Amino acid sequence: MAVSLLEHEVSDLCLGKPALRSLALTTTVAEALFALKNCDDNFLSVWNCDHTEKINKDYKGNCEEEGCGVGECKCVGKVSMVDVICYLCKDENLLFPSDALKAPVSVLLPEIPGMVVHVEPTSSLLEAIDLILQGAKNLVVPIKTRYSSRRKQHQKLSITSPTIHNGREFCWLTQEDIIRFFLSSIGLFAPLLALSVDTLGIISTEFLTIDYHSPAISKLEAISRSLADETSVAVIDSDGILIGELSPFTLACCDYSVAAAIATLSSGDLMAYIDCGGPPEDLVKVVMARLKERGLEGMLQEFTNSSCYSTTSSCQSQSSSSSDEESATSTPVSTLHRSGGKYSRSMSYSARMVRRSEAIVCHPKSSLVAVMIQAIAHRVNYVWVIEDDCSLVGIVRFYDMLRVFRESLEDMA
Repeated sequence: MAVSLLEHEVSDLCLGKPALRSLALTTTVAEALFALKNCDDNFLSVWNCDHTEKINKDYKGNCEEEGCGVGECKCVGKVSMVDVICYLCKDENLLFPSDALKAPVSVLLPEIPGMVVHVEPTSSLLEAIDLILQGAKNLVVPIKTRYSSRRKQHQKLSITSPTIHNGREFCWLTQEDIIRFFLSSIGLFAPLLALSVDTLGIISTEFLTIDYHSPAISKLEAISRSLADETSVAVIDSDGILIGELSPFTLACCDYSVAAAIATLSSGDLMAYIDCGGPPEDLVKVVMARLKERGLEGMLQEFTNSSCYSTTSSCQSQSSSSSDEESATSTPVSTLHRSGGKYSRSMSYSARMVRRSEAIVCHPKSSLVAVMIQAIAHRVNYVWVIEDDCSLVGIVRFYDMLRVFRESLEDMA
């Protein structure tokens, strides 16, 4: 059985995955922002393509199919609304946001090599896991399909975010995809999956935190890092009690003008501001007043013109659609629930009911399979680990789970 599992290629995990929508490396931040607002994807891939005078003149077929272009085309990263938000939160960009939006999208890409790696469809599952354990956050895999006339027409209509490069379409292969695959083969790992995360030694004590009353802007670098690490920033009180989180996943549902809220609010107020229920009117007034006090007229204008602070229907819609596919199989999980300014632990909430700014938590004695299901049900790559008094002790990430599965596969081989 283990041998058959190891024989799988990465293409087996990419069946049915949508093609990557893309941006050129020369695209401006404003153009990237427009593309993000007008698509359903949280992330857009960024490509560096050079086709200048590199067309294969001997090729007689259709240039939209593989073989016509001989130039290099490579995915070099990905961007989301969170990248734009963090970029606009920088001091110089808060002063002149309109000028900042004219910069090339390359300013949004983290200067960390090896985060995006191209992988052939025939690569083995173990090769993919090893690349992730070496630091790759996303694997870019060609999709094994030929293009119908309908797909070609769709490509022509998607000029702002094309999907075809050198006659091929690509998709992401993520840590979540591999974890889902292992969960579908649960019988092979029965003894392992029943062990607690504490016993397996996969509770990491290296995590990002911010005090509930601290200015959110003081942890801007931590928010950017959590986006790159596919985790989150824990919001705690003076006693180390986990209150909630500043999640890139939640921020991705917001308009770019939430940069003004990050620049002016405390982390606790920011959590209330970005909840999918919509920012409270009193916090909107606070943001506007503080922008004016600090002389940030440019950001005040952007904030005033934005509809983000008056409606979050897009966030609600995205939250609903992301959980639809899980609603049939999701199980009750633990969350931290805020009510009337007091904070207490909720005993059971379904994936649909959890507000996205609340933290998904487990206990050190929770089994590996339970934590996997929690993370997958909530579409996150991590679960916070707390004690009975809600004190934060660590975080369990998909990365650490993959390391355990890799070792288990070696033992089974």
